Amino acid sequence: MKKVILYILFLITICFILPAIFTNTTKQTASTESIPQENTDLNKNETSQTPVASEGKYSKIKLLHTKTGEVEEVDLESYLCNVVSAEMPVTFEKEALKAQAMVARTYTIYKVNNKKHENSDICDSSSCCQAWISKEDRFARWEEDKREENWKKITEAVNETRGKVITYNSSPINAFFHSNSGGKTEMPINVWGGGGYPYLQVVETSGEDAYTQYASEVSYTQEELLNKLKEKYADIQIDFSNNEDIKITEYTESERAKTVKFGNHNLSGVETRTILGLKSANFEITKQDNKIIFKVKGYGHGVGMSQTGADSLARQGQNAEQIVHHFYINVDIQDVNTL
Repeated sequence: MKKVILYILFLITICFILPAIFTNTTKQTASTESIPQENTDLNKNETSQTPVASEGKYSKIKLLHTKTGEVEEVDLESYLCNVVSAEMPVTFEKEALKAQAMVARTYTIYKVNNKKHENSDICDSSSCCQAWISKEDRFARWEEDKREENWKKITEAVNETRGKVITYNSSPINAFFHSNSGGKTEMPINVWGGGGYPYLQVVETSGEDAYTQYASEVSYTQEELLNKLKEKYADIQIDFSNNEDIKITEYTESERAKTVKFGNHNLSGVETRTILGLKSANFEITKQDNKIIFKVKGYGHGVGMSQTGADSLARQGQNAEQIVHHFYINVDIQDVNTL
């Protein structure tokens, strides 16, 4: 009888106690497996506000700070966050910022391979290379409650395009860009002369007229205009009563002023823009009483990617790579470490 009772107790142990033990073990195992996943997600959120470090041949660049003359070795992707935040408004669409990141990265690598400065790869001046601003100075110019959010948007644009460069025949292009094309970009030969750059053609972009950079106006009295031109051409003479003495005589393919007649001198549209302080060589000339008025479209030299054009295309639903292919003809997008 005792043997029967012990046998029954043994069966109860097997049927009820052991399943409970295994069930508890299974729950504990599932719980510990979920922790690494939570940590991974947390790390993603943290790194989205920090540039991912570069690797390979172009991981570091030498940056010349023009105000101090100091040359600093910086991580490429970190440098690009400072460039993008200096070159494009953070209020622009993220896909436009990503396009700017690719363009800035490409422009940087082009400068590394085609050095302009003796002891550095690139400088922080927009008039020479491309703009750069420190994170501290950038934060100081943003509203306090927007700083972290803005910086996260910039770093995400850089991180999400990490290593991507624009190439033509497997070489990084000279990725020119500007503020607003006035609706059409320009060919470099009409700005700087020379040739080459088959990937930089005239392209049209809709929506640029919605930006403040699209239209501007500069007016001079007859005396002011003459004095301004005499700073460069002392012998210049203009008969203001003759409408043929001030006019655009030739246009470029993008409808910018190519040649402008000022009395006894013919100036290029680009030179006219420089002398008279116009935002673009895309202008028309009108006369009103004693004033000569220059009505200008666009802002910048007009070559390569228009930044407001990029934002307009992003608002129309195009992604960063589509924006790049819109402004640069027959190019590829490659990883920098494959070059």
